[in-house]
Amino acid sequence: MEQLLGLHAEGRDLTVINVCLRAVIVFMVTLVMARVADKRFLAKLSAFDVILGFLLASMMARAVNGSSSFGPTLVGGFVLVFLHRLFGTFAFHWDWFGRLVKGDSRIVIEQGHINRKALEKLHISEKDLIEEMHLNGNVDGVEEVRKATLERNGQISVIKEKHGS
Repeated sequence: MEQLLGLHAEGRDLTVINVCLRAVIVFMVTLVMARVADKRFLAKLSAFDVILGFLLASMMARAVNGSSSFGPTLVGGFVLVFLHRLFGTFAFHWDWFGRLVKGDSRIVIEQGHINRKALEKLHISEKDLIEEMHLNGNVDGVEEVRKATLERNGQISVIKEKHGS
């Protein structure tokens, strides 16, 4: 098995067979990791989730191409997944921890008025805000928005003003 996977070979010395077998194993192991991880990780709901995706992809690539030790790299991937799950659990139980790892939402429009100070602080242009209103709120103008919030995942949610009730 050591020879088939090229476990003691340098990355540049791996054969096509070594890399293919490693890829199959890494694929199956990463699939298990994705099943163990919170489903939210796959939805990339916040930077907290995206970071796990980037790190996991980078680590698993190293296991395939031989730039890191095969077994320890796979174990490290599981450590990251369990750490993400643990932090997610802490964030669920303690709001302060959730704010620490995921951030806070910010109101950018309220009662048809743009909060320009918030936009400036968040480095969001008014044009970008209007685009998000069109895409996510299906509204033409700011006056049609009761509330727009930059959510923790980076998207802007829009609640329309109620008319004719």
